[in-house]
Amino acid sequence: MTVVEERISELSAGLSGRVLQPGDAEYDEARRVHNGLIDKRPALIVRCRTAQDVARAIVFANEHGLEIAVRGGGHNVAGRAVTDGGLMIDLAEMKAVDVDPDARTARAEGGVTWNEFNAATGAHGLAVTGGAISTTGIAGLTLGGGLGWLMGVQGFASDNLLSVELVTAKGDVLAVTQESHPDLFWALCGGGGNFGVATTFEYRLHPVGQVLGGLAVHPFDAAREVLTFYRDFTKSLPDELTVFAALAHAPDGSGAKIAAIAVCHVGPIDQAEDDIAPLRAFGEPAMVEIGPMPYPVMNTLLDDAFPRGALNYWKANFVETFDDGLIDVVVERFAAVPSPMSAILFEHLHGEVTRIPVESAAVAQRDEGYNLLIPGVWMDPAETDTNIAWTRESYDALRPYFRESRWLNYLGDDEPIAAIRAAYGPNYDRLVEVKRQYDPENVFHLNHNIDPAG
Repeated sequence: MTVVEERISELSAGLSGRVLQPGDAEYDEARRVHNGLIDKRPALIVRCRTAQDVARAIVFANEHGLEIAVRGGGHNVAGRAVTDGGLMIDLAEMKAVDVDPDARTARAEGGVTWNEFNAATGAHGLAVTGGAISTTGIAGLTLGGGLGWLMGVQGFASDNLLSVELVTAKGDVLAVTQESHPDLFWALCGGGGNFGVATTFEYRLHPVGQVLGGLAVHPFDAAREVLTFYRDFTKSLPDELTVFAALAHAPDGSGAKIAAIAVCHVGPIDQAEDDIAPLRAFGEPAMVEIGPMPYPVMNTLLDDAFPRGALNYWKANFVETFDDGLIDVVVERFAAVPSPMSAILFEHLHGEVTRIPVESAAVAQRDEGYNLLIPGVWMDPAETDTNIAWTRESYDALRPYFRESRWLNYLGDDEPIAAIRAAYGPNYDRLVEVKRQYDPENVFHLNHNIDPAG
């Protein structure tokens, strides 16, 4: 046995989890992430079960000069959860969710996904803002800010954080709260995975039972009218109502292009019906499926559009102006979309997320308005160049309508430093100071990185 093999054996013996290497039976499945475009092969995968496992993995990687990647839910489009030749810290088996219905709080480990979290909290009629796709992990989404259906009333996921168990670049395990580590806690609320490995999250929960949710689907021929209606409809919404719009494809597999509006209303049913009445009355929809449902069900409605293993290349930006010119370009670009899985989406931010001062948490997107997301999604690797080109060209065609603000978790793997700075906005300099304190050697750099050198 070589010295390296001996050290790996020592690492394995000290874990409650497992170490996987190339050739092991579970290695290939463990290294896969949601985005099938990512195909990297770590030298080691440490499947952790405790914060102490994570600490041992970090210390081992530091001693052997191995690059560290961290996998929570593995959903990030940039694929930063896995590394070629380094050490991947895998939280996939850390699945505990502990709900305190009296205190209205929940503690969940870093490998939990939103469908798992929602099932545990929903059993008590409680919820917190989570991802609009339920297969997303709670860890990456929350550390990046965390937008979703409930944000108009509750704010972002990170706005509801109470504490984080964090393993630092030195292998120290910290219980991070606003009181114990105010600067670090601030940075974790939107600063991404720059400061350590978050092994447990504690959230403030809110009563959420039945919501009024679903989709209104129109033929693509009506796309301009649908987006115009969406723009006008969202100018004055109650906090309880979140509305997204999309040019997408029919879910029946026909490949037909559609214009759709998705809604989620968390208020009383009578109020909800009154508030969405203009949507029900608009146009000549091909389908309207909007009705009462449990929030955990609402959170799964878009899952099928983003299957695990599909190839993904995304671009996104907040828009400065949502005028007729923007609508014309969006419709024109979607008419030429090469994949029946791709879409162009608008996510509307309003309500509670806009009332929280931008300096109060690292997540900087606090203006009311729209995030425009172009998720290029396809299955055939032979069509990769075509789909990436369409996504980039569509994004470039829309640049005149953008403002300098990006959503962190939508950034791809090829974005320049300017895009990362735009995502952190006016909070970037303070984030650099926190990075220098907790990770001065930039051990955690496989992320949308905050360089401690500034």
